[in-house]
Amino acid sequence: MTATRGRGRPRDPETDTAILNAALELFVERGVEGTSIEQVAKRAGVGKLTVYRRWSTKEDLLAQAIERWVSDEVTPSAADVYALPPQAIVEHILPAAAEMAASPDFRALVARIMGSAVSHPSLMAVYWRHYILPRRELAAAMLRRAQQDGTVAPDADLDVLIDMMAGAVTYRVLQPDPPDAAEMLRYLTAVYRQAGLYPRTQHTHP
Repeated sequence: MTATRGRGRPRDPETDTAILNAALELFVERGVEGTSIEQVAKRAGVGKLTVYRRWSTKEDLLAQAIERWVSDEVTPSAADVYALPPQAIVEHILPAAAEMAASPDFRALVARIMGSAVSHPSLMAVYWRHYILPRRELAAAMLRRAQQDGTVAPDADLDVLIDMMAGAVTYRVLQPDPPDAAEMLRYLTAVYRQAGLYPRTQHTHP
């Protein structure tokens, strides 16, 4: 007796991953206008209908590809942010953050997303919701802790401080001659110091 198979086949996660990776690569290389479902399918090694069964438009596909990329990045947990002093958290995340910010792939992706903000606002909305907002919330929690510790002024506008930190990094990353990982580490350290999250080493005198 032949078993009756359920309606439809389950989605293959490896196929999903191949499609999302191909979509992100093409977006970085060519932007939204230069990317098509057909190109994504070809690079992923699948049929065009396989892609369309999962995503009805390339904007939906690219939005999920960006969402998946940002979710894979390692960030401090909310528990750590509320439990540890800001300096300990900064020391822990700085090396990996510098490596990522100095990578050509990160630089290209940020440039593409920024360039699509007006023509394809849904992509920026995904990036803002899944990447920027969670990091702003963590940064605000660290700054509030720093206010309690006395390294950030009690009347400081935290939104402005966060904008200054994020803007400084984005501006530096998108320069024509971006820094390497070592220079980015130095720069990020200076940014966190200026914001009051990474106090200068106190020297003791005999």
